[in-house]
Amino acid sequence: MGMPDEPVFLRSNAIIEPLVDRFFAWMYLVSPVQGSMNLANLHVPLLESYLQNPQVHLAASRNPALRGGYFVNIDESRSNEVADLLDGIKRDRADMLAFAAGVAEAEAMLEQQATGFDLTPLYPQLPAALNGLVELAYDTNNQPSMRYIEPLVYVSPVYDRGRQSVQLSLDTGVERPFILSTPRLPGPGVLDLPLRFDHPGLDALFAARTAPTTLAALREALELTDDALAAQLATLLSDAPSLAPDRHIEAGGRIRYFGHACLVLQTPDVAIVTDPFISTDNRHGDRYTMDDLPDRIDYVLITHGHQDHIVLETLIPLRHRIGAVVVPRSSRGNLCDPSIGLYLKAIGFNVIEVDDFDEVPFTGGRIVATPFLGEHSDLDIRAKSTFIVQLAGASAFIGADSSGIDPVLYRYIKSHLGKVDMAFLGMECDGAPLTWLYQGLLTRPVTKKMSDSRKLSGSNAKQAADIMQELDADEAYIYAMGEESWQGHVMATTYTEDTYQLKQIDEFLAWCVEHGITAEHLFNKREWRW
Repeated sequence: MGMPDEPVFLRSNAIIEPLVDRFFAWMYLVSPVQGSMNLANLHVPLLESYLQNPQVHLAASRNPALRGGYFVNIDESRSNEVADLLDGIKRDRADMLAFAAGVAEAEAMLEQQATGFDLTPLYPQLPAALNGLVELAYDTNNQPSMRYIEPLVYVSPVYDRGRQSVQLSLDTGVERPFILSTPRLPGPGVLDLPLRFDHPGLDALFAARTAPTTLAALREALELTDDALAAQLATLLSDAPSLAPDRHIEAGGRIRYFGHACLVLQTPDVAIVTDPFISTDNRHGDRYTMDDLPDRIDYVLITHGHQDHIVLETLIPLRHRIGAVVVPRSSRGNLCDPSIGLYLKAIGFNVIEVDDFDEVPFTGGRIVATPFLGEHSDLDIRAKSTFIVQLAGASAFIGADSSGIDPVLYRYIKSHLGKVDMAFLGMECDGAPLTWLYQGLLTRPVTKKMSDSRKLSGSNAKQAADIMQELDADEAYIYAMGEESWQGHVMATTYTEDTYQLKQIDEFLAWCVEHGITAEHLFNKREWRW
């Protein structure tokens, strides 16, 4: 890459994989309470299982019918590296493992001893790892529970930024291993850096997508003293930027669909992005990529904490250009409901937390948080929100994976906020079972039958139709739900023409035609202008 002081830009297809203990980072691995539980109850057993029989894991990883399963996709020749990773976790994450063990012990104690009487005598019996970090309480039915004082946990040994690192590489278009199951080991063509997610050098690197810098400046920002690492960094750089000339607008309003649940809503005065999960591969022309994003993003809206809606792989590269991230407020201390606000603040984002019907005004419009039903396996998770965005004289309902299980809710939304022009909905109406995503948090076993009955499901055709009727929306757009090619490592979905979800989408689109509603199943890219 030329001289160290020549102007350079970050390549469009440069990607980051944020890691915790070499697993792809998502909220339930980074947030300290949930991260401890998943480390102890999911990752340690997963790595132990792989080491007992790597061939079984490899065979399962290559079986299309088992796509998205918990199998480590690492060649047996590298099993010694997996063993080293496991040994390091057991040695260096003792505080987290002790915390997770303490949670299970305390939950068992509450079940046996919290019988409706004074809880004060139970505090001395709490495991030492939990002291000062939890509060015991009853609900009004005398059911005991343990509230985690989450802000304190973030400043305790349980939140260990030493777990964090990043891998930088170029997007080749080849699907990466599934993020929930396979740790990322060092490899050729990958720049492995022991940087915390809030490291300012990462902002300096990704700012180079739009503004020139130098290799020398980036070496200093990323603390690269090793020439071999600097040479690897140079492969991520180019002598010219790759930016779409129409990434801004001069008049009116525009919405662009960037894939999955990601929309970019713009006027000349504001840019809003929902659930950013954006391709970096600009070779195809069939999608919007990082090149098409405006240079300044005023607000990012996060609908909920699932790994396909709050994606650090996209968010960290955008952090330097985001004004604020608008997130739903959690229930504060519930084991299954980590605070999205605390999570993002801890890694360097400016955050606005909202409750239902809170408003965020901006020039020429407003963002209004609205309720989100279902999709979380009936767990008491409150950090979830739909949104109505009103801009340039139009209104859009950002429905994400919210369900129409009680359509009267949407009647209340309309009565409070008025008619909606466009509704954007997911239709993952046959989602994964409870244990697929939440197994690590469960302190009491559930039967397979029970787990299978509690799906990560959004609306089916009838429920989506009910939403449209109650909102009186003119147009309906269904997300692609993981069908786009660049999302396989996160989504691991496989659809055929006989897949129930697709049949439900067809049924819903037919209903829309019958009722004079413009409707479409989105895929890859789409634009609306007015």
